[in-house]
Amino acid sequence: MTASTHQLGIVGLGRIGGGLALQALKRNMQVIGYDLLGAGDALKAAGIQLVDKPEQFRLRLQAPRRIFVYVPAGEIIDRVLAQLTTVLEAGDVIVDGGNSYWGDSIRRFEKCRGEYGIHFVDCGTSGGARGARNGACFMVGGTKESFDLVEPILAKLAVNGGLIHCGTPGSGHFVKLVHNGIEFGMLQAIGEGLQLLEHHREPLPVANILQTWNHGSVIRSWLIELLEEQYREYGGPCGIPAHIEDTGEVNWLIEDAMHMEIPIPVIAQSVMQLLSSRDRSQISQRAVAMMRHGFGEHAYGPNESVARARHSSRVGAWLKPDSQS
Repeated sequence: MTASTHQLGIVGLGRIGGGLALQALKRNMQVIGYDLLGAGDALKAAGIQLVDKPEQFRLRLQAPRRIFVYVPAGEIIDRVLAQLTTVLEAGDVIVDGGNSYWGDSIRRFEKCRGEYGIHFVDCGTSGGARGARNGACFMVGGTKESFDLVEPILAKLAVNGGLIHCGTPGSGHFVKLVHNGIEFGMLQAIGEGLQLLEHHREPLPVANILQTWNHGSVIRSWLIELLEEQYREYGGPCGIPAHIEDTGEVNWLIEDAMHMEIPIPVIAQSVMQLLSSRDRSQISQRAVAMMRHGFGEHAYGPNESVARARHSSRVGAWLKPDSQS
């Protein structure tokens, strides 16, 4: 690597940006960091060099400068770009490593290149905080020239096999968006599986089952591993709040799929299930109860006799079409 690829700037030193900074420092890279809240003790102890304002990146980094941005998606990205593009030089590189919408990334690429001659790279980053500290997965969009400028740094920060140049500007964030949609579908399926395990008629060794599934089964995965860890730590799911927050990226994917006329029912339904977790008022369920009471005088709330009927009213089993009475 050249001298400049041994150093990088990072804007945003939170869970992901800070974790990547820490990993880079441990790999003997020079990291110049900027964050309004400063840096944590671990980063300071590891040797991060902080700047008070983005202008100082130009003085502290060798050209072509490589600045990685790890701040929340949205208008704040445009504000950071407005600051950086006025102080950097043509030929420098800005990498948006957050979960920006891929259409926004195309617009930002065109602005950076057209008005300032600055490279813009969209870099989907996966692996969470652990991956940032120990080896992440990077999905990169941008011109080949732009990718070549940041590839040596990303290759050092990526887990083995976890770096790909996806294609033209915007493609990195599009691939990451699809990745997040798949993640939602997997989370929902695993969650439903756990619900079934928890409702078996006899208690099951659920944590051990999850552990076993991660040894050779077709559903082995990091998500299963994480669920096992959390299950053991909390003694099951009962004490965990059911309300699930998200930042909305998969909503963009569903809208894109509708424009593309590509059916993604599992991913779409996983978002619907997530939204239902937040409904404390349960108005839709209450409305169903009101209508059922109206047309059939069905009881409101739990009813012991109805519950018995639910389990006893059918005498025979389902009949195949060729069954004879």
